[in-house]
Amino acid sequence: MVQYTIAQSPEIILTVSGKDSSKARDKAMDQLLEMMDEGKLPTKLSNKLSEGFSPDEFIEVKEPDSLDESSDDALTEAVQILSSLVTLKEKVDRSHSEALKVREQIDILFQDRPVTEEEIANLKEGFKTLKTFAQANQRYQAAREQAEEARAILDRVLKSTTAE
Repeated sequence: MVQYTIAQSPEIILTVSGKDSSKARDKAMDQLLEMMDEGKLPTKLSNKLSEGFSPDEFIEVKEPDSLDESSDDALTEAVQILSSLVTLKEKVDRSHSEALKVREQIDILFQDRPVTEEEIANLKEGFKTLKTFAQANQRYQAAREQAEEARAILDRVLKSTTAE
């Protein structure tokens, strides 16, 4: 079983069978759409989701004790978690610099001069960049917690093998 949530409403947990995969994310998307159709989501959230939401934006919910040091796969899983953290960190860093550029553009909204259509178009595109950064940062922060545990497991395994 795998569980997902969404950044806009972390209290909503969608559970599907199997492991994290595109198929599982599609099943979670079906559940989310069903909840939306049944009116089980807050209106504000439904509006945000109808503007565009993809299964890739789901955040996998993992139990804090999901890494079992006694299992044979603990080291492999720890390495995979740390590898995922690298990817997320890279995405956050890349989108952060883009978000800073957008932030500079936002100041034109507070000037007393007319704003051109081109500037408005750039800002609208920029808001997508800001959203991408916010979502990537949120996923990174969530993954970082689990990666701390993975790093500790890796340290203990490496320490125990050098002691032998």
